[in-house]
Amino acid sequence: MPVPRSSDFMSKFLRIFLSLRLLVVLALALCAPAFSVAPALAQNAQVGTASGLPIPRFVSMRNAPTNVRVGPGTNYDIAFTFLRPGVPVEITAEFDTWRRIRDVEGDEGWVHQNLVVGDRTALVAPWQAEGPIALRVAAGPESAVRAWLSPNMLVSVRTCTGTACEIRLSHTGPDGHATTYQGFVAQETLWGVYEGEVFD
Repeated sequence: MPVPRSSDFMSKFLRIFLSLRLLVVLALALCAPAFSVAPALAQNAQVGTASGLPIPRFVSMRNAPTNVRVGPGTNYDIAFTFLRPGVPVEITAEFDTWRRIRDVEGDEGWVHQNLVVGDRTALVAPWQAEGPIALRVAAGPESAVRAWLSPNMLVSVRTCTGTACEIRLSHTGPDGHATTYQGFVAQETLWGVYEGEVFD
């Protein structure tokens, strides 16, 4: 369902959007030598008109259950519900205090900005039905394996180098004892970070 907008609102919206884009272009031009985002991501990124942050970008769900709606407002129907907190989602659009998000399965809908947080999380190889993923002591395929991760495990992402990410996760064994693991995985095995993305 389209979001109703008056002509005055649209005019103001376009002026703000164009001003923000100009400011971002100037800022990137001044800071080009230090800009470390992967080229593919930088070329496709836009700026959210409400937050001023890049679009698209990954965030994570704050709580569960969380209702995702078909439009930006509580008057819209519920499209689906997240039952697991902390899962990564991709923000693909903004409207006022609402964010359109996409999950790992490609389903999209709208949530209020307070229902997502900037903490970076990821799912380990959710496209694989089976087959372990190596959690290594250090970045690089030659590093020793610390543990083996199962597909679709939820992990916290601490840093990414563009080819590898440092992650942390907790696993509860059959005896109820929780063990925390930390190490590095190949960046291409995670859904929740972009190819070549660098952050710390």
